[in-house]
Amino acid sequence: MLDVRRMQILRAVVTSGSITAAATNLGYTPSAVSQQMAVLEKQAGLPLLERVGRGVRPTEAGRLLSEHAAVISRQVAEAETALTDLRARRTGLLSIRYFATAGATLIAPALARLRQEHPEIRVDLRMTDPRDPLPDVTEGRADLAVVVRPRGRLHDGVHLVHLLDDPYRAVLPTGHRLAAKRVLDLTDLADEPWVRSDGPGPCLDAVAEGCAAAGFSPHHVVESEDYTTAQGFVAAGLGISLVPAMGLANRHPGVVVRKVRGPEPIRVIHAAVRETSLSRPALRGLLAALQDVPAA
Repeated sequence: MLDVRRMQILRAVVTSGSITAAATNLGYTPSAVSQQMAVLEKQAGLPLLERVGRGVRPTEAGRLLSEHAAVISRQVAEAETALTDLRARRTGLLSIRYFATAGATLIAPALARLRQEHPEIRVDLRMTDPRDPLPDVTEGRADLAVVVRPRGRLHDGVHLVHLLDDPYRAVLPTGHRLAAKRVLDLTDLADEPWVRSDGPGPCLDAVAEGCAAAGFSPHHVVESEDYTTAQGFVAAGLGISLVPAMGLANRHPGVVVRKVRGPEPIRVIHAAVRETSLSRPALRGLLAALQDVPAA
């Protein structure tokens, strides 16, 4: 494995143009710098420096490692600055992951409140569709993720905070034979061609489990992982679909939407955070804001 400190010494040699000058700048002896470069060349398996007159210049491998050393040094300096600011409570970073339909409905108003209450906090906000964002929390890449999980589901080291239940609605083409009914039994849709509105994952599982409870498995003739696109397929008469209520903010003019029962599929939306992070004031403030959004 390459030694980062030796890479930094290489960077000093490359930028100063000689081992002697680098040794002077670093407070080392020239022989100590030469020894470190010899060890680094052995680790790299390639020559890193070549002599030119009284100085040296980097080989292609030397330039490569020198450039990476510069990036590493910059990142270490940024990390030290961030830690200093965090210790002084001047700033901090919250990494947040979410799926598309949670963005405008939940994340936007919650972040607006967070900005008022903790203006010093920086936010790294990323949408993960169609990927499930929970692994970003469990593997430490995010502080909080908005996820779909059944009630009562536990995950080691992760605290789930219930935010809201998002029921699925039947989406039918206008003029469909079932459009006259105000509420549909799920079994009414058993023999229909279906447009799949979710990709594989917790959202699709909620629909599949609801249909299984009603005694059938839907026949998907079209697959879509976007609610707006799914509505377009339905409007074209290719099939019917189930779409969560949060996914119907932009309703297609060529469809009608009806409640379903027996059972009513529901995707249960939580905020997921690592249990070790719950002591952070800004994170607790964001959780409180997310819980308050549905009530508002």
